[in-house]
Amino acid sequence: MPPEPSLTARSGTSVAETLLAGLLARGHSHFTGVPCSLLKGLFRLLEGPGCPATYIPAPREDSALGVASGLAVAGAKPIVLMQNSGLGYSLNVLTSFNLIYDVHLPLVVSWRGHDGKDAVEHDVIGRELTRLLDVFKLPWTVLDNERPEDSVAAFLKQYDSGRSTAVLIVREGI
Repeated sequence: MPPEPSLTARSGTSVAETLLAGLLARGHSHFTGVPCSLLKGLFRLLEGPGCPATYIPAPREDSALGVASGLAVAGAKPIVLMQNSGLGYSLNVLTSFNLIYDVHLPLVVSWRGHDGKDAVEHDVIGRELTRLLDVFKLPWTVLDNERPEDSVAAFLKQYDSGRSTAVLIVREGI
């Protein structure tokens, strides 16, 4: 059975495959984070046999930031994966370490509750996610499932080789 249209990039590969390929092509080889159903396709790829990336599962989002920060300081190019509620949970780490010590990371964040049709615990942060990112001056890009390669390029341009913590927001499941 072929993937759902919203989960397929134009080339016939899944959005998750296109996203991972784009990140790997730009040297990002380490991934850490907390699984989320909207990111399950990406997590499946990272956990699959033969994946060229290193995936380090994290028990909590702030732990993922710590792991990725250590990797970045050591010279790796990590990516942090989390849902938006985890981003809210991690703001203290971001503001008291990453942002003040210029250990910037690219974050892939699922946008739970953006349309008000999710579990009630996602409503507030879902409604306020982009404003929250703006308050902390974190540049963000919403993943376009029809043109994921363009979204990856825009996201990584905002990340600017570690000069800014940037966020790629995943609104639909991949």
